[in-house]
Order: sequence, then C-alpha cells, then structure tokens
Amino acid sequence: LSWSVLSIWTDEHLGQVTVTQTPREITFQPQDTVVLSCRTSSGINSNEFAWYQQKPGEAPKLLIYYINSQNTGTPERFSGCGSSGGSDFTLTISSIQAEDAGDYYCQSYHSSYVFTQ
Repeated sequence: LSWSVLSIWTDEHLGQVTVTQTPREITFQPQDTVVLSCRTSSGINSNEFAWYQQKPGEAPKLLIYYINSQNTGTPERFSGCGSSGGSDFTLTISSIQAEDAGDYYCQSYHSSYVFTQ
C-alpha cells in the first residue's frame, strides 16, 4: 500500500528572489523517512523560514517556524533543518504516516514574504 504526498511544487518569483521546492511529488510507504527540500536564490533574513502542511478543504497548518522550531501540536516526526541567513532548507518526516499525506509549503522572509506551493 502506497501513499502520495500530493503537491504542485512551483517556483515563485518576487523581485529577485526565487524559491524552489523539490521533489514535486513523493510516493511513500508508512514508516518511511521523507525529506522535502526548499532552496532560495538568496539568503533569508535571519532565521525567518517556515514549513506548512495543507490537507484538502483545510487551511494551511504551521508545522515548523524559525527554521527548526516545532509549532505546538506538531508531531515529533517532523523536523526542520537549515542555517540562519542561509538558502537551503529541509523538512524531514521520520516514520511517515498515512495521515501525513497532503501539500507542503515553505515560506521564507527576505524583504517581504514569499509563499510557495
């Protein structure tokens, strides 16, 4: 039995900043470890970087903020990684569950916010 993290990953441009998320879609088995990546074309402002999860019919839910801080209620299997002022970030989902299927967004702050899906 396989499950998909269904996402339309796109590049968004704001001024001279490009944000790219990969991969576009992941098929996984429960208990797999999944890594989502987000790269910005220039370094972020301090540690202003976040990851969100969205399920069909629901508003996006904040999972990770300040690069690697877990929001209240975020399961321990979700972890963020990256450097303050950096441009490469990852969201790791350890022992992924079927309930984790959905769209995942990264958000970075430069001179203004850039939201990507």
